[in-house]
Amino acid sequence: MSSSPNVDANSAFTTVVIYSGGMDSFTVLHRALSEGLTVHALSFDYGQRHARELDTARQVCASLGLPHQVVDIRAIHGLIDNSALTNSEMAMPHGDYAADNLRSTVVPNRNMILLSLAIAKAVNIGAGRVDYGAHGGDHILYPDCRPEFVEAMNHVAGIANFEPVQLHAPYLSSTKADILREGLAMGLDYRHTWTCYEGRELACGVCGSCRERLAAFSSNGVTDPLAYEPTPAVGKR
Repeated sequence: MSSSPNVDANSAFTTVVIYSGGMDSFTVLHRALSEGLTVHALSFDYGQRHARELDTARQVCASLGLPHQVVDIRAIHGLIDNSALTNSEMAMPHGDYAADNLRSTVVPNRNMILLSLAIAKAVNIGAGRVDYGAHGGDHILYPDCRPEFVEAMNHVAGIANFEPVQLHAPYLSSTKADILREGLAMGLDYRHTWTCYEGRELACGVCGSCRERLAAFSSNGVTDPLAYEPTPAVGKR
């Protein structure tokens, strides 16, 4: 997305990265660092099905020496619990990403909520940008990862406060395989990410998120370093 007008020169060197601990936000985080930006990582506990991603995010930020804030917004759980990602009593759908079989994984209004809080954080610390990992593979299923949503939120971020903030989604038109390819070129180790919708000791390998991840590694001709439960192969491990 294009820069918002009148961003202070100093704030342009600082960004707030919404960091879930997954492979997309992991790549976004390192991309921002590679730009030479001062990065503040921001994660959210909204009562999701498990905390594996958050634990991974903490470990990565500690290893990098990055400022990292995990915001506890579990009080809103009752507003967004009609999703398999926030309600453990709902069955977790399996299969590839498609609107018909993974619709139950949509968390109501999630990115608008998280982006609003990240923009507030950016204004509070004088950061000129907020980065998040929306990508092209999510367009079919998640409305809040589509270009029209990002464009609208970027406009709002530019006018909602006295200090405009740019919303930056560098992989908005990229596939998961594209993101992985760029991350591998940066020398990133994706064993330090968690993608699975389940929170067990090993990744399940059959949920939509695992299948998309495995397909991305297969497309790049490399083996996923993450450990999986013994399940039928999906792509190359």
